[in-house]
Amino acid sequence: MSEISALPSTVVRCGDKRYPALSRGFNQRWIAEPEYVRLVRTPEEARAALAEAVREKPADPARTRITVKSGGHCYEDFVCGDDVRVILDVSPMCGVFYDSAMRAYCMEAGATNRHVYNHLYPVSGKALPGGSCYSVGLGGHVPAGGFGLLSRQHGLTVDYLYAVEVAVVDKHGNVKLVVAKRDSRDQVLRDLWWAHTGGGGGNFGLVTRFWFRGLPQPPEHVLLSGLAWDWKDFTKDEFATLVRSYGEYFRDHQNPSTAAGKLFAMLNLNHVSNEQIGLLAQVDADDPDGPQAMTDFVAALDGRIGPAATRMRSAMGEHFVHMDIPRAMPWLTATQALNSGGEIRCGKYKSAYLRKPFTDQQINAMWAYLGKEKYTDYVNKQALIQVDSYGGAVNKPLRQTASRQRDSILKLQYQVYWTRNDAHEDTHIAWIRDIYKATFAATGGVPVADGDTTDGCYIGYPDADLNDGRWNGSGQSWETLYYKDAYAKLQEVKRHWDPRDVFRHAQSIRSGKAKK
Repeated sequence: MSEISALPSTVVRCGDKRYPALSRGFNQRWIAEPEYVRLVRTPEEARAALAEAVREKPADPARTRITVKSGGHCYEDFVCGDDVRVILDVSPMCGVFYDSAMRAYCMEAGATNRHVYNHLYPVSGKALPGGSCYSVGLGGHVPAGGFGLLSRQHGLTVDYLYAVEVAVVDKHGNVKLVVAKRDSRDQVLRDLWWAHTGGGGGNFGLVTRFWFRGLPQPPEHVLLSGLAWDWKDFTKDEFATLVRSYGEYFRDHQNPSTAAGKLFAMLNLNHVSNEQIGLLAQVDADDPDGPQAMTDFVAALDGRIGPAATRMRSAMGEHFVHMDIPRAMPWLTATQALNSGGEIRCGKYKSAYLRKPFTDQQINAMWAYLGKEKYTDYVNKQALIQVDSYGGAVNKPLRQTASRQRDSILKLQYQVYWTRNDAHEDTHIAWIRDIYKATFAATGGVPVADGDTTDGCYIGYPDADLNDGRWNGSGQSWETLYYKDAYAKLQEVKRHWDPRDVFRHAQSIRSGKAKK
């Protein structure tokens, strides 16, 4: 028997040693028990696997969904839920190469940020302005819109998307591969391309490949800084000054042609049990004004408060940068230093776009629920609000996309982590629900779309609580919070390309009724 013929099957069922690992993703809160997991290595293999899965009769009528996994970073149970019958894992399909026929860079859906950064940049000098977490897969990251440390300078990942290949299921259950381009002559194909520029993953079909044109060149060098302040040194007024100053800085520096407009930062507002508030910042060091922009940014925050800046002493969410003195390094080296795949743990997440700096009500709520007035006995170093800078080139899109939040200055990610079987799991979930609801109490507990200071939520950080009136009293549905005015067109795309609703989950696009 040859070595090749002795290779294990790409179909993994219960009893196979690989099954427990392949039936879950990044968030250990969700573990599926599918009939099988199938790993696919080529687009045609993906098409055939999907066709077979569609034809099969479920062994358990309670498990009927077919889901797709690339990096496995879905925060909710959309991929690894109790009702999942088959998981099609595209992670082996991870090529990154130049396609001369398309005149574009092709990236397969199973490629992670690590693959892209390490394989695209060294041979091309180009970069995709994607996320900092290395293990996130493009299959989910790109259709959500995709953003990262280069986005204020170069925009979203989908701003460069030229084409997408998708395995789709027609009304008869037949499966075919289609390539949708932004310049396709067929409007229906153009709409399918458009739906993958912010319409969310797992909605229209099984994505196999993406093509990108006009990708930017990242800086040769960046200046990276990470520092922290001790919670014990803060008064409520100083906390308010820090948070308000952070928002005002990015409100006032939105021009991506300037060094300050390129600067990206993350402010980690940890629960007091972490003992610190953290800050990570990166700026283009090739820009002669870059070093001064970093100095001015740090002064705009640190120079207005009494607590002295120091080093980070622990992980904050998915990051830990021990760098209180700004350090210049090559872009790829800095990107590797920020690698934040995260620990193997359970988590709950929420998101918000802010169009203006924090209001007094929002600041007071965060202060209270970060453990200063509420949840004072709660102990979890990994409970935080991560406040990312936003806007710049994101707010000057190259073309129309399905990503509709294009005038925000900040993007928030509420996070809480715990280990599986933690006796305090309910408390962890209660904390994130309560602090989020309190922060946006003025608008029904969520950051409403097209609000005075807010503009909805990010589908890349899905939150099933938005479906629940106990946590969403805004009067806006999750569809509006994620997609705003793009939702009706996304429904049209869904009706055409997934008429059998094969690709469904708690927050998948609903086909609705066709217009007469």
